Amino acid sequence: MTIIAEIGTAHGGSLDKAFALIDAAAEAGADAVKFQWVYAEEILHPDTGFVALPGGKVRLYDRFKALEVPPSFFADCLAYTHKKGMLFACSPFGIRSLHELAAIKPDAIKIASPEVNHTPLLQECASYYRRIPLIISSGVSKLGDIEKAIDILEGSNGTQEKDCTLPLAPLTLLHCLTFYPAPESEYNVRCVDTLHRVFGIPTGISDHSLDPVLVPVLSTMTGGCMIEKHITLSRKTDGLDDPVALEPVQFAQMVHAVHQTEVLLARYGREAQARGLAEGATIGSGALALTPAQAEIIKQLADEYGEAKVHTVLGSGIKRLAESERANYGRTNRSLHYVHAMHKGERIQAEDIAVLRTEKVLTPGIAPDFTDTVTGAVLHRDVSAGAGVQWEDLLESIPQ
Repeated sequence: MTIIAEIGTAHGGSLDKAFALIDAAAEAGADAVKFQWVYAEEILHPDTGFVALPGGKVRLYDRFKALEVPPSFFADCLAYTHKKGMLFACSPFGIRSLHELAAIKPDAIKIASPEVNHTPLLQECASYYRRIPLIISSGVSKLGDIEKAIDILEGSNGTQEKDCTLPLAPLTLLHCLTFYPAPESEYNVRCVDTLHRVFGIPTGISDHSLDPVLVPVLSTMTGGCMIEKHITLSRKTDGLDDPVALEPVQFAQMVHAVHQTEVLLARYGREAQARGLAEGATIGSGALALTPAQAEIIKQLADEYGEAKVHTVLGSGIKRLAESERANYGRTNRSLHYVHAMHKGERIQAEDIAVLRTEKVLTPGIAPDFTDTVTGAVLHRDVSAGAGVQWEDLLESIPQ
């Protein structure tokens, strides 16, 4: 099991705080840390709306802008992470941040859930497949979205030999629920196994729930090989993700619980082999059948959480949008937006549009897949800055 402490942007631009977070992750038992390489213009438009913070409402764009740091910041964090004996991963949010990240040779590139449909970014990431391990989260995504993203990432490189020096699998898929904090009851943890069976690659979970034990342990029980969870020095600080992160003591509790689960699974496996039984022999039948080890883990969790809640968190294993994230589909993930206002009759150039998250108040545009189609089209009507690109804007100028 690889346990990733998601530092994200909790450093607030301070290298000293970044180092303190790396120290906390190492002391809590994490195997890796993950940062976010932020350039605000790669993520959203300045007019996307406001976010409520302890000091009051601020433009979300400005909040991201304040988190921008030079490449040397991450190079220093990578070196310090390695000094602490951990792996360094980072999420880029556009082409510029991806190439700058790849230049410092991270141990893994993480594609966040909102970027699952960022076609241009995925195509660039594909050039690093089997050269740098890739991790992709699947929150606010449907099964078809995930399939398409994996096809792009593996691309024509899928048959190449793996670099034997890679610290992780070439591609790992994380089940995720994109809501903050994510309700455990909607996590449908059995999807960890479902996604592994469907795509045939290592799977795990990116957990945004507040409990340090329940979702991580169930993910381990269902065959997950990776857990990612936010870490913070204090939930009372003003980082964007601090309210849903684990403080170091809680993170250490999670690591301990996960490793205990691994020990239990291994013990049951050895005992099954000694008795000449198949290690995966199950109790009951059908999709919800349990191995003896899984039944024991559920029994232990039920003592604290109640059996009904444990089974609710496990879910059906059918991959679908969770109730809490349905309203975000199309807004949190990417679409085409106008960078600035334009007038009827103008021809759209590449610099006039961007692949952005819609987020707060803007209207989602058409899918990033159509970037090449939109580029060069003539506007059929006036459009405002930040607006999502609509087919009606240019319908008469698209060749039939």
